[in-house]
Amino acid sequence: MDLGLDINRPPAIRCRALRKVYDGRIEAVRGLDLEVRAGEFFGLLGPNGAGKTTTLEILEGLLAPTAGDVEVLGARWGVDDPELRQRLGISLQETRLSDKLTALETLRLFRSFYRRGLEPEAVLRQVGLWEKARAQVGKLSGGQKQRLAVACAIVGDPELLFLDEPTTGLDPQSRRSLWEILLELHSRGRTILLTTHSMDEAERLCDRVAIVDAGRVIALGTPPELIAGLEGEHVVDIAIANGDGGAPSPERIRALLERIPGSRSVHVDGASVRLAVTEPHVAVPALLEALRGAGLGLARLATHHATLEDVFMKLTGRHLRDGEGPEGADDV
Repeated sequence: MDLGLDINRPPAIRCRALRKVYDGRIEAVRGLDLEVRAGEFFGLLGPNGAGKTTTLEILEGLLAPTAGDVEVLGARWGVDDPELRQRLGISLQETRLSDKLTALETLRLFRSFYRRGLEPEAVLRQVGLWEKARAQVGKLSGGQKQRLAVACAIVGDPELLFLDEPTTGLDPQSRRSLWEILLELHSRGRTILLTTHSMDEAERLCDRVAIVDAGRVIALGTPPELIAGLEGEHVVDIAIANGDGGAPSPERIRALLERIPGSRSVHVDGASVRLAVTEPHVAVPALLEALRGAGLGLARLATHHATLEDVFMKLTGRHLRDGEGPEGADDV
């Protein structure tokens, strides 16, 4: 797939065999390899605990890796720090700003950190906060603070923008407005690295995505490529009701449903089952007949086009949001 990128430009990010170990025993990143092309909108997907935020903070120069090689915009942390900071924009998972400053004062402060950049007033309008320009940060809502944090990340007009869960807490309208801002920035040749739990966000915005689990990249490609890897364009979600003999075993359910015409994969989680199929209009009647013949009932049935969430389920056996811990759990 042609992403319209200049392959002659050096990668914006390159890391090899990246590792991060905390307290000598907790391995958050385990030999991660990653390359982000210049001008690319790249998504890093995975549940909390996968190592996304740790990886991001190493790339941002906020953490030192335990091992591995990291190159950002052709430079290295520990050697080119002042120059790199002029070329990056960063929106952390949780940004703490001074409650007493106004939104405009905050943005002017961040703009002063860069030799060049954008007009703070224009950026406030861009993120839909101009009417709050003279409001103190402490008076802003959670979603407004999130938009201000993104404004602080882009006011320096960065070559490379890091965004860690940037739309968390935003209402749908604000979320889509932020998407438009990021796509406009991307259209001007900027490189963006995004972490998100939102599959529709990743599919809408990203040229390519890497799915990370247990500190490693387990899948990499464009969203359509990864979805095509399911070998089924549609997904059938069902909940099986107990039959006369009680709850059927996962092995029995899998053996029963793997024979469904057009079935490409079957994931069983208790009574809930997810099938990737090629033709739902053929698979669903056959599914109902198979359950009826086995003396099993159906408590729920839904179908949808395959998504990145389904890719993650196939690769890990979990939903993307399974096992989320407290704030910051991604770092351990």
